[in-house]
Amino acid sequence: MSEESTSKPGTGFWITGGLLAVWNLSGLYQYYLMSIITADQLEDAGYTLEQVAHVMNTPAWAHAGYAFAVNAGVLGVILLLLRKSWAIPMFVISLIGALVQDVDAYVLRGALEHFDAIWLFLPITVIVICVFEIWYSRRAQAKGWLT
Repeated sequence: MSEESTSKPGTGFWITGGLLAVWNLSGLYQYYLMSIITADQLEDAGYTLEQVAHVMNTPAWAHAGYAFAVNAGVLGVILLLLRKSWAIPMFVISLIGALVQDVDAYVLRGALEHFDAIWLFLPITVIVICVFEIWYSRRAQAKGWLT
């Protein structure tokens, strides 16, 4: 018996997968930038000293959460485009990583004390897209598009 799905996804699947790939790859690039940025570069970009201190004092476990979020997201979307059901747990790991990072920044270290409320837009968007990725990949599996 073949493990290949007999149900072929439509164009919408490939467009959605492509958009999610762009999103996740841009997140990976942002992670790379945050991993190599210096305090001087943040100051040059207009961050206040308090904001610089907040960013530069991110604990290793929170930075690891960020790494899990973006790497699992990229792997998840690759698996989705390859039509593999392993995309689902990768998207779940991505969501957990994003939540770990946000708990550190916003709950434990009070990012909103140093940043305007508009800084909540990106983390909320990330969580919404992570949840969408899980829902969409489960839906694709239910339709027989993933093996």
